Amino acid sequence: MKIKFIATADIHLDSPLRGLERYEGAPVEEIRGATRKAFINLVEFAISEEVAFIIIAGDLYDGDLKDYQTALFLAHQMQRLNKAGIKVFIVSGNHDAASIITRKLKMPKNVRSFSTRKPETFLLDDLRIAVHGQGYANQVVEDNLAANYPVAVEGYFNIGVLHTALTGREGHEPYAPCKADDLKSKQYDFWSLGHVHAREAISEHPWIIFPGNLQGRHVRETGPKGATLVTVEDMVVESVEHHDFDTIRWDHVEVDVSDGRYGHEVVSMVKNSLEAKIDPDDDRIFALRLTITGRTEAHSELILNQDLYRNQIRAASFEIGENIWLEKIRFKTRTVIDLDSLMEHDDPVAGLLNYIQAMRTTGTIDEKMLQEEFGDLRNKLPAEFKKMEDVLDFDNPKSLVGLLDEVEQFLIPKLFEKEHIP
Repeated sequence: MKIKFIATADIHLDSPLRGLERYEGAPVEEIRGATRKAFINLVEFAISEEVAFIIIAGDLYDGDLKDYQTALFLAHQMQRLNKAGIKVFIVSGNHDAASIITRKLKMPKNVRSFSTRKPETFLLDDLRIAVHGQGYANQVVEDNLAANYPVAVEGYFNIGVLHTALTGREGHEPYAPCKADDLKSKQYDFWSLGHVHAREAISEHPWIIFPGNLQGRHVRETGPKGATLVTVEDMVVESVEHHDFDTIRWDHVEVDVSDGRYGHEVVSMVKNSLEAKIDPDDDRIFALRLTITGRTEAHSELILNQDLYRNQIRAASFEIGENIWLEKIRFKTRTVIDLDSLMEHDDPVAGLLNYIQAMRTTGTIDEKMLQEEFGDLRNKLPAEFKKMEDVLDFDNPKSLVGLLDEVEQFLIPKLFEKEHIP
C-alpha cells in the first residue's frame, strides 16, 4: 500500500511583518498576505496529490493575534481538506502557546491537536500509521519532551512530531532541547520537526527533518520555502521531496562591478545580473537585498551619489518586471587606487592612512591623534565634499572611528586624485 503525507511547520499565519511602511515602494499588501497564500498553495497541493494527512509541527499561528479573521480563514482551509478526506495533525509551538485564537477556535473533525500535558498518540488503523506528539503548554519549554515519547507501536509506521531546536540552531531559542539520538531511540520511522525555519535533513535512517517554514517573512529568511511530501510504500519511506509554496521569495544578491568604470555602466551591470537571476515565468515576488561590490573606477562616483544610483537601479529593475522589489541597495565597492603607495607620502593623507593601519593592527585608538589627523583633512576638503561634514563629525573622535573604512575608501582617494593626479 502506498501512502502520501505532507510535513510542514512554522506557518506563522498572518504574521504582522511590522515596519514595512518605512520601505518606499514595498509591496506591503502582498507581503502581509503571503503567509495565507502560501498556506492556500499547500492545501491545493495536498488535495491534488491526494495525500492522506498533513503534519504541522508547531507555530501555525504567530503569537497572540486577536484578529478572528485569521481563525475564520484557517477554519475554511481546514474544511477544504476535510471535504477531501485529508486529516491534519498539529502540535502547538512556542508562538501557538501565546495565541488566544488557538485555545478558543473549534476546528473541523479532521483536525487533531496533540495534548500539551504529555505525549499523545493518534492511530490510523486503516493505514497502519501511528503519529506521536506533544504540544507546548507555555511559550518557553526547557524540558526534553522527546524523552517521554512512547516507543514505536509494533506493526505500524511510526511518525514523531516535535517542535524543537534539537541541540541548538542559530537564531532560534533552545526550546525542547534534545539530541538526534534521543529521537532515534524511539525507533520511529519518521520524525517531523518544527521551530527551525531553514530546511534541514538531520538523518535518513530514520528520516529526521526540519521542513522549514512555509513562507519566508523577512530578508533573513531567504531562498525557496515550502513543505515536504513523503511517500511511504509497504511501511518503508520511498521518497522525501521538498515543494515550494512561497509567494514572496527573499534573497541576498551580490553583484561584482569591478569592470564598471562609470556609474551608468554599473547600473547596466546590475540590471543584467538581476535579469539572469529572475525567471520571467515565475509569478512570485522576489524581494531582494542588493549589495554592489568590487574594486572599481566608479567607486567614488557611486559613493558620492548613492541616492541617485539607488534610484537608477530601482528604475532599471522595473524594466525587468513588476515582480522585483529591491528591499535595500548597499554600496560596498572599493577604490582602485593603491592606498599602500599613498602611505609612503609625507602629508596628512599618508599620516591618517598609517594611523588607520596601526589602529587595525593594534586594536587601540588614540582619539586625540585621530582628531588632529581629521582636522588637517577637513582644511583640505574641496567644496564638493563639504557635505561629507553632515556624516563626518570632525570634532567627535568616537563618531569618526566607525567611519574609518569610508574615510579610507572614499574621502582619501578623492583627495589623492585632487592633489596627486595631473
